[in-house]
Amino acid sequence: MLTAIVLIDTDASRVPEVAQEVAELDGISEVYSVTGDVDLIAIARVRRHEDLADVVADKVGKVKGVTNTRTYIAFQAYSRHDLESAFAIGLGD
Repeated sequence: MLTAIVLIDTDASRVPEVAQEVAELDGISEVYSVTGDVDLIAIARVRRHEDLADVVADKVGKVKGVTNTRTYIAFQAYSRHDLESAFAIGLGD
């Protein structure tokens, strides 16, 4: 599974509508409205690299109100659960 973080700039008058439309696209698992330099952050999860171009360029980029996107491909996922597992030494309770 390939995960990408998509930063989305929108027309200010359409942020909620863009967020909802992007969230409904196949390949998008989550959309967040955020503070800062971008309006929305979407998480794309696809099986193949080629599918990412379809999701971002052909779908997200064509949603009415999207003015720009920047995509970051994740190499490695880290979470509290993953880190605890990695450092567990297997001692009994």
